Amino acid sequence: MFFCLCLWSLFGVFGCVSVSVTEGDCVTLFVNLTESQLKNGRFSWKFGTEQSLIAEIKSGDITISDDKPDKRFKDKLKLNKHTGDLSITNTSVTHTGLYNMSDIKTDQQLTTFTLTVYARLPVPVISRVSSLSGSSNCSVLCSVMNVSHVSLSWYKGKSLLSSISVSEHSNINISLHLECLDDSYTCVVNNPITNKTQHLNTDVFHKSSEPSLPFSGTVPLSCAVVISVMIAAALLIVCIYRKRRQHADHTSEQEITYADPKFRKRQTHKPICAVEDDVVYAAVMTR
Repeated sequence: MFFCLCLWSLFGVFGCVSVSVTEGDCVTLFVNLTESQLKNGRFSWKFGTEQSLIAEIKSGDITISDDKPDKRFKDKLKLNKHTGDLSITNTSVTHTGLYNMSDIKTDQQLTTFTLTVYARLPVPVISRVSSLSGSSNCSVLCSVMNVSHVSLSWYKGKSLLSSISVSEHSNINISLHLECLDDSYTCVVNNPITNKTQHLNTDVFHKSSEPSLPFSGTVPLSCAVVISVMIAAALLIVCIYRKRRQHADHTSEQEITYADPKFRKRQTHKPICAVEDDVVYAAVMTR
């Protein structure tokens, strides 16, 4: 749901009214015409320095031109046919500008509104900048990002200490030197219609806002644990490998015992029939 801001012209139908709202709010621009005037006349609403037609009432009939000038009003305009009041829902900063209500028949400008829509403010961020060793004095920084038409200020209680203002979109910060244990300070960012406040918490003095270096000379505990585990795993793998290698070498180098050959002298067998030295052959006679 959006909060609708209702504003009446201090000058009646004729005059100029300045209206300020926060982005996302609903705003109604009142002209307070009578129903009789609207039924018998022709009136128009125009926007910007180029006077782009965005709405019209002709004999009580309403025409909405929310696609002009660049569709920034698409589905956001409502025109009251009984009073001629123009409402803009879910406003954005692009709706900032001049709005004119005119009588087309008499070519008379009835009233002008200057609408300013402010972006929603972020909450300021307080961080520690530095503290002197052995000293109770600290330096803190208050920052806001991507803001426009705002002021950023330091307060001690209700007393304003310092302030800086910007009109264009930018990132701004403001520093302050103070007692490290004094939490009576506040940082405030504000525009003409609203503000956001951040109270100083002394816990910020225990947090360093200095950027971390790639290597500070010390190894965090978590890194040390990881490195130790990796080293242990590597040593275990080496031990297992060496043990298996030694086992394989021992197996291949086992001593083989050979039996000593024993030779026996072969015995010579004497022939069964002995050959005598003197053999007498008998004569053989044939007939």
